[in-house]
Amino acid sequence: MWHSTTYTYDDHVSDSLGIAHLVPRGLPWQHVSSYDVVVAPTPGDLAHDVDYYGNTVTYFQVTEPHDVLVIEATSEVTVEVPLVPDHALATPWERLRPLVDPGLPGAWSVTDFALASAQVEQVGAAEAYAATSFTRGRPVGEAVADLMHRIHADFDYDPTATTVTSTVDDILDKRAGVCQDFAHLTLACLRTHGLAGRYVSGYLATEPAPGQDRVVGADASHAWVAVWLGLADDGVDQWLALDPTNDQWVGDRYVTVAWGRDYGDVPPVKGVIFTEAKKSTLQVAVDVEPLG
Repeated sequence: MWHSTTYTYDDHVSDSLGIAHLVPRGLPWQHVSSYDVVVAPTPGDLAHDVDYYGNTVTYFQVTEPHDVLVIEATSEVTVEVPLVPDHALATPWERLRPLVDPGLPGAWSVTDFALASAQVEQVGAAEAYAATSFTRGRPVGEAVADLMHRIHADFDYDPTATTVTSTVDDILDKRAGVCQDFAHLTLACLRTHGLAGRYVSGYLATEPAPGQDRVVGADASHAWVAVWLGLADDGVDQWLALDPTNDQWVGDRYVTVAWGRDYGDVPPVKGVIFTEAKKSTLQVAVDVEPLG
């Protein structure tokens, strides 16, 4: 897997400080064999650390004057289909609300994911939209699947409809957006009904049309959602990951990089620069290639 981010400026940058979420997570269903993050020009400082949510974060600082900054990440991972027990999916959704029942086993650890966040406000319109799916006593797997199907059917995929600052109300108003928007909308629907949901950032391996070769760099960063299903018998949190953009459960074509409350917690790259530049351009290329 390869991810390249290139910033180009119309004047020299004297100092660039960056934070990147580009290293896949090690998970029960995802094994990371290797990873590397390279920055050009060579940074004076580059280090990896783990954030509050257990994501690997790369910090770097480039003090060499430059008008082009390139961040490249490569990794090799093995992914299996995440398994969710049928009995967890059959739990009535009302029994999985950590804020309503704070004594629920494991509730304390997922409280962050049940609260509103900067980019996922708990607006009334989202609660009303989701109410059709969350009827009384409905199994959580069935309710979440219905919500996912409805969002996929009711909202158009349109990269021109929204921006990275669009709100949940904007998405509901325009009935369009991209994967980030559909993830935020799904989270708003879940959280307004008391469920805990997290925003997941990663990659989805695309398949070329029959008879065509894979196009290197044609893949892109992707976003989806996971909803909390309570604790398993061994005391481990259970999560159901779903992709409203593609109307499907998350399987072995999905590479998980990081998760948080919303996009603001886990952008691929963000930072601060010191420069006299008036303009800049951003170019991103991603390639997820199966090995063997």
